[in-house]
Amino acid sequence: MHKVKAAIVGASGYSGEELVALLARHPHVEIVAVTSRQSAGQTVAEVFPRMSASAIAGMKFVLPSLDALTKSGATTVFLALPHGLAAEFASPLRKAGVQVVDLSADFRLKSAEVFAEFYGEKHPAPALLAESVYALPEVCGEKALKGAALLACPGCYPTSILVPLVPLLRRKLIDPASVVINSLSGVSGAGRKADVALLFAECNESLRAYGAPKHRHLSEIEQELSAAAGEQISVSFTPHLVPVTRGMISTIVVQPAKGADAKKVEKAWREDYKGRPFVRIVPHLPDSKHVTNTNFIDIAVRDDARTGRLLLFSAIDNLGKGAAWQAVQAFNVSQGWGETTGLL
Repeated sequence: MHKVKAAIVGASGYSGEELVALLARHPHVEIVAVTSRQSAGQTVAEVFPRMSASAIAGMKFVLPSLDALTKSGATTVFLALPHGLAAEFASPLRKAGVQVVDLSADFRLKSAEVFAEFYGEKHPAPALLAESVYALPEVCGEKALKGAALLACPGCYPTSILVPLVPLLRRKLIDPASVVINSLSGVSGAGRKADVALLFAECNESLRAYGAPKHRHLSEIEQELSAAAGEQISVSFTPHLVPVTRGMISTIVVQPAKGADAKKVEKAWREDYKGRPFVRIVPHLPDSKHVTNTNFIDIAVRDDARTGRLLLFSAIDNLGKGAAWQAVQAFNVSQGWGETTGLL
């Protein structure tokens, strides 16, 4: 069977490591290059000992460059890079006709002005924004992803928030002005980097909010919620860091529209997510340990009769459904394969 030749840029980070492991066992993919400035010259097995038995265990990391990617023969390149850096590769790769699956924030927003507002810098490649697809399969659908050449994979927080909220806003089941979101993320969400605030001694036995009131992910959250609602909306969003390696939960408080309740919420979810293999509507309150190392998102709802509000809950793995695993899911759909290929 013909295999897609894939390269991974930024392969030594947490999301990059997940991509390497997933694509190495993907039945329709051949990894032809892995890049990393820190790990250049080392083999995959040396950097990731868990991959010692993999067919690519002896493959060496190379320095990230357009020349190295071109010589590899890759027809799809996954970019697991910080924002700003991904565009440096995406622009020339797209000109060369290479499919780009971007895990950074560079192409998630449709407005260069909003990008500048939230990221504090001019967008590096605004001409590509119109081409990018916000690659949350459960929200954008197969039609948008099939054959897409530039996949902008959502952030982890937005994924945990959009899946429970979008069907409700589309049906006018909630007051869009009432949305209040609190999310908690494991430390790996900050990436593999040297940072005092992320040291074990700083994070262990510690819970803290950060990025309030204007976390960068708020920009894409509001963009996609506004699209679902058919009007511009703003929400309150507070992320928190918790002392676990991976995992994320979101708790969302909303005011229901007249006549809306938990049963109607579940009905909307079941209609929109029927046949979606990675969305699980669960009877219990979602727990991150049930989704770690998977591409599942668990969602639940409760009526709060005392306050007249609805409580929505979700749980994902921030490196799974929140990053690398979802990127592979969207890539599968873009190629016309089953979305669970290589993921179950």
